[in-house]
Amino acid sequence: MFGLEAIDLARIQFAFTISFHIIFPAITIGLASYLAVLEGLWLKTEQPVYRDLYHFWSKIFAVNFGMGVVSGLVMAYQFGTNWSAFSDFAGAVTGPLLTYEVLTAFFLEAGFLGVMLFGWNRVGPGLHFFSTLMVAVGTLISTFWILASNSWMQTPQGFEIVDGRVIPVDWLAVIFNPSFPYRLLHMATAAFLATAFFVGASAAWHLLRGRDNPAVRKMLSMAMWMALIVAPVQAVIGDFHGLNTLEHQPAKIAAIEGHWENPPGEATPLILFGWPDMEREETRFKVEIPKLGSLILTHSLDKQVPALKEFPKEDRPNSTIVFWSFRIMVGLGLLMILMGGWALLLRMRGKLFENRAFLNMALWMGPSGLIAILAGWFTTEVGRQPWVVYGLMRTADAASDHSVGHMSLTLILFVVVYFALFGVGLGYMMRLVRKGPVVGEGSQASDGGPGQKRTPSRPLSAASEDMDATDSQTERT
Repeated sequence: MFGLEAIDLARIQFAFTISFHIIFPAITIGLASYLAVLEGLWLKTEQPVYRDLYHFWSKIFAVNFGMGVVSGLVMAYQFGTNWSAFSDFAGAVTGPLLTYEVLTAFFLEAGFLGVMLFGWNRVGPGLHFFSTLMVAVGTLISTFWILASNSWMQTPQGFEIVDGRVIPVDWLAVIFNPSFPYRLLHMATAAFLATAFFVGASAAWHLLRGRDNPAVRKMLSMAMWMALIVAPVQAVIGDFHGLNTLEHQPAKIAAIEGHWENPPGEATPLILFGWPDMEREETRFKVEIPKLGSLILTHSLDKQVPALKEFPKEDRPNSTIVFWSFRIMVGLGLLMILMGGWALLLRMRGKLFENRAFLNMALWMGPSGLIAILAGWFTTEVGRQPWVVYGLMRTADAASDHSVGHMSLTLILFVVVYFALFGVGLGYMMRLVRKGPVVGEGSQASDGGPGQKRTPSRPLSAASEDMDATDSQTERT
């Protein structure tokens, strides 16, 4: 297929499925915590706006949660079908970590999800709030175990290799490997920011169309407070993460920087833009700032950053990809910081909800958090190459023995099914977003079930809406 080998198709298939999947958990993590905050504020203040927002976003959460579960199941199967050599080599570490995620996080979420979605008028407010908190905690615990497993693949420790297999000897060292704390904070914070800009874009969309009510204003206000406070914090976390990567994965940093060689005695410049050419071993058309690379990555003006030519060709990541994926992530992060500052200035002038230039920018920034997460994920995973477990097992040795025809067929099927299935799901979720929060909706919250209090419900039943009425209402506004 297009001159690609089976290993290339296996990598593309995994990248495709994980790119779809990562969107849903990111929004789930952020929305779960957002819902917990909304319900907590409702219980504390009894202001209806928080109740109305809770019921509006809980419907979107239900759809997103369902799609996240479905897309996640495929990932687990691929370890056995396409990456059996990796599973045989490192399964003693990654298998238990993923099992802990199911036993702690998924069971916790599943246990309280029904109460959260359908128990508003059926249990006491304290129990319902506790259920929402447990779902939010469950999403963060899930993040903990998933990032522990992936971080171990980036910076493995706490193991021995016996008969060609990894055997864990220190589980604390396995879990709390050198890159884990930074990657956990970076991912969780990214999920919060992605959700904030998703919520903010929804509010901006309604305000631009004249649908101005207290719930829509509160959505935008809370989203921009999150951007103002958390986006700069994310930049600091990213700096610490970069220093950790420089220590443990210097080839990845060299590829990110598009930095090929170190002239004696010269500090490393920061290449703002350019085109890293893996064949010519140079970054073409580069625009650089002298010494700034050393300042950012080593916090000095004389130390040098490792260069790609210091590593054998077979051990170099693809600099062309990670150079640009990293800059997309950082560029969007800087725009998020700018949006938070702009919102603060407008807030101080009393123009936050009227400035159309700002609202249009907030609307366009809606997917920015998710795009930044995908760009960061590509930077992390492509930058780890050619290793599937850094320094221990090459990606080429990790794949199952499948033919090009087999991998081509399954990749095509994945693309068709994913776009059909999740395209419908995302379309339905966006139709819910277009409806917007309804004032007083929470006071008439459903007790669950398709019509009666005691009828069981699926999670997606929480999102049931008369979409014809929704579309008609949207067209009128």
